[in-house]
Amino acid sequence: MNDQRELSIKVDGEMFVVNDEDLTLLDFLRSHVGITSVKDGCSPQGQCGCCTVLVDGQARVSCVTPVKRVIGREIETLEGLDDTLKNTWAKAFIDAGASQCGFCTPGIIMRFAALQKSGEKTEIEKVKRSLHAHLCRCTGWQTILEAWDDFGNSEVAIENDKASERASIEGRTPQKIGFDTALGKGGFSADIAPSNCLIAVPDQLGGWSLGESLTEARNASKKIQGRRTTVKAVPPIELPTGDWDAVLRTNWVEPGYLETDSSWCEPGGEPSTPLANGGAFGSKFESVAPSAARQLADKYKRPVLVLLSREDSVHLGHKRPPIAGGVNKNGEGIIRVARTPGIADAINSVAPKIEVQEIDLPGPITSSKVRAAGWAEAKILLCGAFGEVGTIISPDGSEASAEIDEKSINISVRCGEVLNETVLRSYCIGAAHMAWSWVTSESLAVDVNGLIQDLTVRSFGIVRAGEMPEVNVEIQPDSSKAVNGSDAVFVAVAAATWIHKGTLPEWPVGN
Repeated sequence: MNDQRELSIKVDGEMFVVNDEDLTLLDFLRSHVGITSVKDGCSPQGQCGCCTVLVDGQARVSCVTPVKRVIGREIETLEGLDDTLKNTWAKAFIDAGASQCGFCTPGIIMRFAALQKSGEKTEIEKVKRSLHAHLCRCTGWQTILEAWDDFGNSEVAIENDKASERASIEGRTPQKIGFDTALGKGGFSADIAPSNCLIAVPDQLGGWSLGESLTEARNASKKIQGRRTTVKAVPPIELPTGDWDAVLRTNWVEPGYLETDSSWCEPGGEPSTPLANGGAFGSKFESVAPSAARQLADKYKRPVLVLLSREDSVHLGHKRPPIAGGVNKNGEGIIRVARTPGIADAINSVAPKIEVQEIDLPGPITSSKVRAAGWAEAKILLCGAFGEVGTIISPDGSEASAEIDEKSINISVRCGEVLNETVLRSYCIGAAHMAWSWVTSESLAVDVNGLIQDLTVRSFGIVRAGEMPEVNVEIQPDSSKAVNGSDAVFVAVAAATWIHKGTLPEWPVGN
């Protein structure tokens, strides 16, 4: 055996020796080659597509590819694409509004590059099917498909300052729009941590396992592979008794952000933010990662990078609280909701006549900071009682309406100064996707002891590219101060979807 030849692979035109055959290709590329455009969104589930690379020209998810299986083969990552090709893709994504946080974008660009390399005529339906190997929570797919169509033809010169300002308003955390973001350089903690960091991952006892590498830390933690249960998710709260015009029971829902929680910290320093270039729909504002990174760095007197796997984020991340409610057309009603700090105020901010009953439930931790939590459910119930959406006015003061027909979701939004129409439209389309998906197909199965059983990306029920209706967005001009508009869109589309589906009393209602 010629070890030197057989234990080498070519990455972006350069030969690298493989010293550990037990690594995945993802771990090898990130830890040994230093390529950070290859993202870990679900490893080792192989279900989100963020780690997609080309192996001898064919798209492959690297997190479930053992490095020993690609010995002697040629690997191409986003960094290795021809600069002109790479920048043309980045421009297409930016100009279509197809990249928000930018975490999933590199993997999708590599998927598209593989389609291009095939030399076959690629119909849009084939492109949609190819995206079934990916998950993008931000954009709602439509703008990604538009980027495919516009490749090489886009002419819009996006204004980065205004675009980033609108993105930050919609994401409720500082964000930036530009070529670097589309190419996966959004400043994610796992990408920018010092190379001498200890790696910390949750163990099975409520503590942390550490290692010099992610592989070593995970081996020490005895990490268990995530799974999808066959148990049906059942709304956990009983409806309040009463003569109601509309009733609704919901499940726990996984926010489904792609960049799992991460934070690094120097001894005595301040930890990096797990939010990076995205707000995670409010789900990371109370992440465990920063405080753990600070404590461990101070304890071990070394920089520490805390990394949560997909399963860890599901177990430890904050969820949308389930509700069971009934309302009348006069605005009165009762909403029973999993006990959550701030949730009663959120509900009563838009529906002061609704009585809020907080229920103690065994189950995952919930947060009122998750996108429109509480006030969305209250507004949706009231829309169901009246049988129409009307105009949704958010606590921020934005306005949105939505109508759904057999082929499309039609949205109107007013949210102050537009700043950048492309970015605002993108966030509204993403909000529409999240709302449609929430009502029709999303839930988490939680057992009687409160343990989540759905731990894989695909088990969350997030609607895929080929399953999403077309979304049309009409942005109303407004010279007032810019405010968040996508949350109002989220609520309007959820209400319209529920009404369109017949105001069935339990979510998800099915496609």
